[in-house]
Amino acid sequence: MEKVELMAPAGSFESLMAAIKANADSVYFGLDNLNMRRRAARNFQLKDLAKVMNICRKNQVNGYLTLNTIMYDDDLSLMRKICDRAKKAGVNAIIAHDISVLGYCKSKNIPVHLSTQANISNIEAVKFYSQFGDALVLARELSLDKIKEIANRIKKEEIKGPNGKLIRIELFAHGALCVSIAGKCHMSLATYNQPANRGECLQNCRRAYKVIDEETGDELIIDNKYVMSPKDLCTIGFIDKLINAGAGILKIEGRGRAADYVYTTTKVYLEAINSFYEGTYSKEKIAEWVKRLETTFNRGFWHGGYYLGKKLGEWAGVYGSKATKEKIYVGVARNYFAKPKVAHFVIETGCIKVGDDILITGPTTGLIESKVSAIHKNEKKATSAKKGDDITIPITEKVRKNDKLFVVVDKADF
Repeated sequence: MEKVELMAPAGSFESLMAAIKANADSVYFGLDNLNMRRRAARNFQLKDLAKVMNICRKNQVNGYLTLNTIMYDDDLSLMRKICDRAKKAGVNAIIAHDISVLGYCKSKNIPVHLSTQANISNIEAVKFYSQFGDALVLARELSLDKIKEIANRIKKEEIKGPNGKLIRIELFAHGALCVSIAGKCHMSLATYNQPANRGECLQNCRRAYKVIDEETGDELIIDNKYVMSPKDLCTIGFIDKLINAGAGILKIEGRGRAADYVYTTTKVYLEAINSFYEGTYSKEKIAEWVKRLETTFNRGFWHGGYYLGKKLGEWAGVYGSKATKEKIYVGVARNYFAKPKVAHFVIETGCIKVGDDILITGPTTGLIESKVSAIHKNEKKATSAKKGDDITIPITEKVRKNDKLFVVVDKADF
């Protein structure tokens, strides 16, 4: 059995390096235009494309470019320019569903992964799209039984992509869910003229709402006011079922998320995947992995989702994150001294003390997790530091100038 590929989101250089540090097999990213996270993510610019792919190649990580919005006629020139630059930069595949992109990539021999926006739900759709793409993201609404049936038909009928290999199935493993069919909700368009299928969704479904009887003025009692904001998908408890169903690629959602989310989710899911192949996947490990996933951004977890035949009915209940940990910005790096392995920081806000858990993030560093074992202030030992202080802290990994320093606390203590 060929090992499943784990794909991580990269909405910034910090997140890209965090994914690489967590040993992701591949990353997916968008440019400033024509991608479904145009508004939500801190996207790369076209000028960054070569640099991103150079980083990926250096670290033996596949890089996939999202070009997955619908296209209008006045987008086609830019679309072709992006595709041409992607081919020159050595992008491993373009993630798309609009026929204009698929056709152009086919004419230029650019590898394609079919986006979930294609809503591929049956074997005939697989056969049709196989002329364009080597991997297909199946519709999020499919059950594992339906996915397994499609995977078996691909093998039995030897349905191959342009690369001459059997079509790979790509599935979402973790992250945010849309209350509607992924990417095709028109609520943001109808209310604010900001179309989701152009990457401009304002996510008004995530807000709190009241349900009021217009005739009587009575407000209906509902379990919470976030009636259109689903919990996040979490499949860590049945990774074995996803792989056995025929998944070739497992995808973590979250190009709008910070480096700590990318690092933690990637690392946890990779551990689970490796555990499956090693035969050590267990309920005890699952419980520990869920706790770690809960420390970073989440809206609560929907364990199972459509894969296990459950209907969407588990709502977030809050606006924003339910993470059990909170990172608080405190300062910025000024220097790193390699021989003693000490980093110099300026504290710009709040405070830091010996024993604190910390995160350090930066576009080259990615993410460093550490604990403050000692603080030196004015060349003297100190137990804490506050705004305005220049300090040094022992850090075993290299820190770069302007990297950001965060203290990590339990959310209940924040």
